[in-house]
Amino acid sequence: MRSLLFVLTALAVIGSAFWAYHENYKTQAALDRADELHRQIAQSRARLGMLRAEWAYLNRPDRLRELAVINYERLELMVFSPTQFGRVDQVAYPSEDPLARVANSVEVRGQQ
Repeated sequence: MRSLLFVLTALAVIGSAFWAYHENYKTQAALDRADELHRQIAQSRARLGMLRAEWAYLNRPDRLRELAVINYERLELMVFSPTQFGRVDQVAYPSEDPLARVANSVEVRGQQ
C-alpha cells in the first residue's frame, strides 16, 4: 500500500511539473505577444503623429488659397471669406416633420 502511495505521489509531482512547465511557456508566449502589440501600437502612434503633421502642413490656409487661385479656371474654386458664413439663427428650418410627410405617403400592403 505504501509503494502505491509513493507511485501516485510521484505521478502527481511529475504531472504538476509538466503542467507548470506548460503554463510557463504559455505565459512567456503571451508576454511576447503583448510586447509585440506594444511595439506595433508605438509605431502606429508615431505614424499617426507624422500623418497629422503632414495633414496640418498640407492644409495651411495660404497654400490652399494659392492652389485655389492657380486652379481657378479648371476647378472654379473660390476663396472663402468670413462674410460668406452665416449665423445659426439665420437658418430657415422646415416647420413640419419631414419624416411624417414621407410616412403618410408610403403605400403599405396595398393601402395608401
